[in-house]
Amino acid sequence: MKKNILFLIVMAAVVMQLQAVDYTKYVNPFIGTQTDETGALSGSTFPGPTMPQGMVQLCPETEQYVTWDPCCGYDFNKDSIFGFTHTHLSGTGCTDLIDISLMPTIKRVTPAELKKGIFAQPYKHSEESATPGFYMVKLQAENILVNLSATTHAGIHRYTFPEGAPQTVILDLDRMTWRGDAYYSGRRAYQIIQAQMRMVDDRTIEGFRIVTGWAKLRKVYFRAEFSKPIRNRLMMDGGRSVGGSDVMNGRTLRAALEFSNQDGRDLMVKVSVSAVDNEGARKNMKAEAQSWNFDYYVQVAHDAWERELSRIDIEGTDAQKTIFYTGLYHVLMQPNTISDVDGRYMDTNFEIKQMPAGQSYHSTFSLWDTFRAAHPLYTLLCPDVAAQFVRDMILHHETYGYLPIWDLWGQDNYCMIGNHAIPVLADAVLAEIPGIDAEKAYQAMFESSTRTHTNSPFEVWEKHGYMPQDLQGTSVSITLEQAFDDWCVAAVAKKLGKQADYERFLRRSEFYRNLFDKETGFFRPKDSKGNWIEKFDPLSYEEPCFIEGNAWQYMWFVPQNPKGLIELLGGEKGFIQKLDENFTLTATSGEVNGNASGFIGQYAHGNEPSHHTVYLYNFAGQPWRTQELVNQVRSTFYNETPCGYAGNDDCGQMSAWYIFSALGFYPFNAGSAQYVIGTPLFQKATLHLAGGKDFTILAPRKSDKAIYVKSVKLNGQKIDNWTLSHQQITAGGTLQFQMSEKK
Repeated sequence: MKKNILFLIVMAAVVMQLQAVDYTKYVNPFIGTQTDETGALSGSTFPGPTMPQGMVQLCPETEQYVTWDPCCGYDFNKDSIFGFTHTHLSGTGCTDLIDISLMPTIKRVTPAELKKGIFAQPYKHSEESATPGFYMVKLQAENILVNLSATTHAGIHRYTFPEGAPQTVILDLDRMTWRGDAYYSGRRAYQIIQAQMRMVDDRTIEGFRIVTGWAKLRKVYFRAEFSKPIRNRLMMDGGRSVGGSDVMNGRTLRAALEFSNQDGRDLMVKVSVSAVDNEGARKNMKAEAQSWNFDYYVQVAHDAWERELSRIDIEGTDAQKTIFYTGLYHVLMQPNTISDVDGRYMDTNFEIKQMPAGQSYHSTFSLWDTFRAAHPLYTLLCPDVAAQFVRDMILHHETYGYLPIWDLWGQDNYCMIGNHAIPVLADAVLAEIPGIDAEKAYQAMFESSTRTHTNSPFEVWEKHGYMPQDLQGTSVSITLEQAFDDWCVAAVAKKLGKQADYERFLRRSEFYRNLFDKETGFFRPKDSKGNWIEKFDPLSYEEPCFIEGNAWQYMWFVPQNPKGLIELLGGEKGFIQKLDENFTLTATSGEVNGNASGFIGQYAHGNEPSHHTVYLYNFAGQPWRTQELVNQVRSTFYNETPCGYAGNDDCGQMSAWYIFSALGFYPFNAGSAQYVIGTPLFQKATLHLAGGKDFTILAPRKSDKAIYVKSVKLNGQKIDNWTLSHQQITAGGTLQFQMSEKK
């Protein structure tokens, strides 16, 4: 009996130890924040605190004027901090947000200093740290310790001032993103239309600002509550002071707020944000940020991230876990909640709408990037959240007329081409995730593929069977990407029994063939009369028929029909020859596009058009070559340092590629709810899926050299076609790889 009791005690201790895994310790928020020594783009990520899909993403700005590189406002290479702002974009190639700046100082600020608005202080990385939901830095010049945390709608600040020093906080509503390049002749490209700050009482300030920028009109409302009364204040609009007034309106608003140092060295500030109105900011504060216990917020954020990261268990080295879980963290940061705690949000017509109780509305849909792997990862791991994204895209369609292209702060900024909300909806419908209205989703897909809008003249598309370059710029890229979108519409039409639509869109999905030139072996532009446009250079990034790539990188974008692409290239032999050349040809022609980096020959992992290309060998009888390239990309272009990405993370797409490719499969056709087999990184990984089911991936002989897959079995049955369906994974079970060091 005693032996049995002892055994149970030991087993309970083992179980508790297994359950005590802290996934957040493997997240390094500094990965992707630094440009490497070659000058390649950083991941443009930021290290500050946020919640999963949080509206507030609080972080320091290391630039006086935030520009396009890095777009997030934080650069690990810089040594000064200019302020701490509450909204950011993670990994994007264009900049916006950067709202509501606070900066502590021990200065007694003069009107001339406040008008200038620069209160930068140096910092050192040795006195800076970050974990999910927490950020800390010491401002060196004035010895101020800054601690930050966040809720979904609020930023939490704690400043520790030197003993006996004055305590001042600069509230700056003029900090924002700038463009100072030649195109804008040094003028500000982002404008504040109107702003206000208002003293509610001696501890509270409310206000707003209305901004035009990448998102053409953004309304940002805030409420700031301080743990101490404001003893003195200076409020200015540029060089104009308001004297003793409690309200100030203008376009260049700043305030210097002084506090007593008699009540201790610490000062806390809570800032809630709303896209609707000041009442929304008040409700957000009341619901999420009543406490003055800073450590409470850190713990709540930690626990939220722990729940999200625990969706996957992996067995690997600490370095592998750091890259993997940081990637998962970066994926799940966005899309962002844009509604208030009461469910109100601003729609595309700038009308206030109401979500059903308990539901949120989301924005920041970087769809040209994230449709490829980030959204399929949500569909697989977080189907409830993925269903919300689909619902929100449909709501966007209902007020705007078509699905979002790049949705920011509830508006479409039309960045990039195609309409890649379509594959996101298709993937969700074909995966049969709960909470999807398939008919509404299809209606939105159909109308978004037939109503002409920016970069999508569908009457031209159906008349010519391609986009003519003389009628539509970036015509080859659009032709290839639109053909893929059309396949997604066709697939959903077929599932819903809409035969005529299925045939129409399936025919359109083959339009890519009309721009293939057999003589050059590339997709190239035609005019509206069907003539090839001459002086075509497949190595050039300056060909106006492509966007963010050259002919080599767009050569392979036929994920809906790789067998058709193989046919165009003369069969498997010709296809393999061309594909091999793609990964070995290092020649260049003119300037390389700034978004292209992470090269293996012409393959550019630092930008999205290439991401599926390494998996193409599967379709031509050489899966071993896919396995070599997946391993090469994983080991070459990802690491656990601040230079950990080969290019912009693009709202988690770069990270999602790694997560899928480390698990051993990838959504090659991102709208199909299907995955192609690659090569696993870990000996064991377990996906904890909806409904309490687990999907375990085993590769017991996996090593650094054993990268080749000799066979794959799903629940004991051999997989011969190198593909998995979404339903096979979500049913639970075991995927077992037999690995080898020889191909």
